Amino acid sequence: MNGQMAYMENNFDKRLNPTLLVDGAKSVVSLLLNYYPSEFQNQDSFKISKYAYGQDYHFVIKEKLKELLASIRENIGEVSGRAFVDSAPVLDKAWAAKSGLGWIGKNSNLITQKAGSFYFIAELIIDLDLEYDHATTDHCGSCTACIDACPTEAIVAPYIVDGSKCISYFTIELKENIPAEMKGKFDNWVFGCDVCQDVCPWNKFSKAHKEPLFNPNLEFLSMSKKDWQEITEETFKTVFKNSPLKRAKFEGLKRNIDFLG
Repeated sequence: MNGQMAYMENNFDKRLNPTLLVDGAKSVVSLLLNYYPSEFQNQDSFKISKYAYGQDYHFVIKEKLKELLASIRENIGEVSGRAFVDSAPVLDKAWAAKSGLGWIGKNSNLITQKAGSFYFIAELIIDLDLEYDHATTDHCGSCTACIDACPTEAIVAPYIVDGSKCISYFTIELKENIPAEMKGKFDNWVFGCDVCQDVCPWNKFSKAHKEPLFNPNLEFLSMSKKDWQEITEETFKTVFKNSPLKRAKFEGLKRNIDFLG
C-alpha cells in the first residue's frame, strides 16, 4: 500500500533488526517531541499539515539527539550509537509503542492519553543495556472517528492505512499528476493532511509546543486562497525557508493548488 514510495520496500531486514543499523546495538531509546501549534493558519484558506508550520523537524530534532547522546557519554562513559529522525529504515511507531510512549491507533498514528498524537518520533539506538519500559494498552475503544472522517477513505480498516490513498501521499510523495478521481476530496489540503488527528478525541488534550523553531512564519498564517494561488517561487523560498514544504518543491505545491482550483 506504499504507492510510489519504493524506499519503504527497501532494507526490510534492517527495519526488523536494529543491530544491522548500529553495530552492537542493545537498546532503542524512543523520544517524542510535540509540534502542536499555538497559532493556526486561516482555515478558509488552503491548508498544510501542522507539522510543517515551522522549520524542518529532521534538522531540529537531530541537533537535540546529538546533545542527548553527548550528555549520555558525559555521564556514563563511552557509548556507541546513532540518532534517527524519520530518515532510515527504523520502525519508529513500533518502538515507541513497545516503550510505552503510547499505542498505535486506528489511524495508525501513535496516540498518548495525556497529549494526543501531534508528536514527532525519534530514536537513539545505542550499545547500552537499560531497564526497559513496557507497552501500554490500546484506548481507541469502539471509536471510529478517524475512519469515518478520512476524506479519501485511506483508513481501509481499523489500524490499516492504505498509504497510496492518503492526501499526504498525493500532495507530498506522488511526483506525477494527482488522479482525477480524487478531485473534490482534498478538503483544501495542499501539503499533508491532519483530518484523522483533528477528529481524534485524544487530541483535545493537545497543548502548544515550546520549540521556537516550530513557530510559523507570520506571513504564512495570514495567507488567503488568492495568496496561495498567486504565490511566486521567490515568495515560496522566503516564506517557507527551511520548511518541510521544500520536500514537495515549488512545482509540486503549485500542482496541488491548481488541482484544488
